[in-house]
Amino acid sequence: MHYLTGSRSIGTRFTTVVSAMLITVVAMGVNAETIKTVNGEAIDNSVLDFYLTSRTQKPVDQVTEEERIMLVKELVDIYLLSNNESATEVAKDPQVQAQIELQRRGVIAQLVASKFFEGVIVTEEEILAAYDAQAALAPDLQYKARHILLESQGAAIEVIGELDMGGSFEELAKSRSTGPSGPSGGDLGWFSPDQMVAPFSDAVQELEDGKYTTDPVQTEFGWHVIFREESRATAAPTLDSSREIIVQNLQQSKFQAYLEGLRASMTE
Repeated sequence: MHYLTGSRSIGTRFTTVVSAMLITVVAMGVNAETIKTVNGEAIDNSVLDFYLTSRTQKPVDQVTEEERIMLVKELVDIYLLSNNESATEVAKDPQVQAQIELQRRGVIAQLVASKFFEGVIVTEEEILAAYDAQAALAPDLQYKARHILLESQGAAIEVIGELDMGGSFEELAKSRSTGPSGPSGGDLGWFSPDQMVAPFSDAVQELEDGKYTTDPVQTEFGWHVIFREESRATAAPTLDSSREIIVQNLQQSKFQAYLEGLRASMTE
């Protein structure tokens, strides 16, 4: 059987099923119905249903009969392996017990967090306030630039000298740049300052349109010669296009506040 083709595969499947069982016990155990018994231990329908969906990534009613038969056999194998004499000794291992305890608590914590997000309310006033704050922080300008990336300051100074002599920035980028934009003449397209590392961004903002840097600019990637082609006013994103991410951020902020409250009330 493919399921038993290696200890790593078994370990992965076993971990998945342990998590599945824990989730099932927490979420659905009250309506359990036995569908198979393995050495006196019941496998209930909720465990099987969760295993089917986790293995096939399909709703239970879309699992084929052939898949169901195969996965029931897998589940039986897991119960057999986890209930034999060797398993009794393994279960006594402190690391195994710690892993199971962490999985149990992780599943419960995830369900509690999910329940919190389902119930959290984000008002239109909060969305509008967040949108206004986001718009206020947006850069005023975007820039269109090219750059030539070089490995040393000396090489960058040489390129600047060639530009001073009338060299083509685009052609020099193609022949000298070590960066991925070199073949396209160093073209970086349009970008906001916050999309670039600070030394590069600062240099671009200090330039005028149509000018290049007369001193090399160093970043973690190397030495740059930068040409600012154009600039334009930043078009603020619409509320509708921003709404989803704003709501998510507000929900996350509320969840963090909830966690902070739990931490504040924690006792030793």
